[in-house]
Amino acid sequence: METLESLSTGFANVMWGMPLVVLLVGGGLFLVIYSRLLPYRHFRHGIDILMGKYDNPNDEGLIPHFHALSTALSGTLGMGNIAGVAVAITMGGPGAVFWMWVTALVGVGTKFYTCTLSIMYRGRDSLGVLQGGPMYVIREGLGKKWQPFAVLFAVSGLVGSLPMFQVNQLVQILRESIAIPAGLATSEQHFGFDLATGILVSFSVLAVIIGRIERIGKFTSRVIPTMVIIYFIATIVLLVLHLEKVPSAFALIFTDAFSGNAVAGGALGTVIVIGVRRGAFSNEAGIGSEVMAHGAARTNEPVREGLVAMLGPVIDTLIVCTCTALAILVTGVWHGEADGVTLTAQAFESVFPGAGMYFMTVVVFFFSITTVITLWYYGAKCLGYLIGAEYQYHYIWFYVLLIIFASVVSLEVVIGVVDGAFAMMAIPTMTATLMLAKKVNAETRRYFHTHLKEPQQGWKD
Repeated sequence: METLESLSTGFANVMWGMPLVVLLVGGGLFLVIYSRLLPYRHFRHGIDILMGKYDNPNDEGLIPHFHALSTALSGTLGMGNIAGVAVAITMGGPGAVFWMWVTALVGVGTKFYTCTLSIMYRGRDSLGVLQGGPMYVIREGLGKKWQPFAVLFAVSGLVGSLPMFQVNQLVQILRESIAIPAGLATSEQHFGFDLATGILVSFSVLAVIIGRIERIGKFTSRVIPTMVIIYFIATIVLLVLHLEKVPSAFALIFTDAFSGNAVAGGALGTVIVIGVRRGAFSNEAGIGSEVMAHGAARTNEPVREGLVAMLGPVIDTLIVCTCTALAILVTGVWHGEADGVTLTAQAFESVFPGAGMYFMTVVVFFFSITTVITLWYYGAKCLGYLIGAEYQYHYIWFYVLLIIFASVVSLEVVIGVVDGAFAMMAIPTMTATLMLAKKVNAETRRYFHTHLKEPQQGWKD
């Protein structure tokens, strides 16, 4: 296990060097400037689209805008916002949260561009079904000479879509809240409990994913909003009870973001890289996985889906992640030895003794299950691109086995594998987006002039 941990951690560290940080954050900042902040000025219009004001059942695509965002959020909301924030604080200190915010702010612009492209350059799979995703954007938008980049994304997506982090952290909190209180104390008993839990989760997920994206969209559109509201209310109650500590927690985030005092050796670069890594894991802006969900939206107006997609980083990172980070900081549990989802659970348990751990268990269960379901869809689409859509559902069996495997490996192995794969996915996604940004600007000019009667000036060519 130690060898596997060192290999996976080394792989992630090599991939997540400063060049990738520059590509994600610097590239996102370029897109923000290139757009002249126009998407940021149309959040209200994006919400109207999300609420179905412009839905047309005759448009091409599989699911409504709301279901597309719910599906995409189910892939980002959850363990990245609960356990991922805890990992960020444990590894990079409170300052890492600031850099997560940075990824979200520029991620609004990034998601607008990537998800507008997901509709502009949808392509037909081997069965003739209209599909979206970075691999189709590259193939349809950049041409055959860029096909190796499309293949790189699809191969990386097979690994990046594995549910290892979600399942691992779900099993961890179930062990903490059920197995240990029940008297299962030995490592052998823990392994048996973890394995049984992984098998149970795999069958639960299989019951949903044997359907198609329509079923996933309906499932996630019901579960995700409810769980976000419940978690948000509980966190607000926790913060109100520690209201006097909230300003100092914010101050700590800002000061540590530029000092790295909470990291061994005071390495500022480490704080930045960890914050960007966890931010990317939280909102997936520039990674490309969420582009596959938005590419299935039922619309003939690419800009509309871009406007819906850009709401994602605001919801999952600026709101939910911030709530989690403040809960961990104001309760002081981050000074202890716990990591991952256990750290977040301890924050709630310290405020709601006897109930906090069980509350988090329920929240984590639903967040992780919806995320695992969505990630399967991403992986299946990647496999379908590589070997043919008629064979993509074979990914189910590989996926179910990986759920069981993830339940018994260490958190270090999981983080290393997933982070490394995300880095590889970001390279073709951001490269294609930057190359096609001019096309998005032209389409956006046309859309706002046609539908909102805005002058066509104001967007760079």
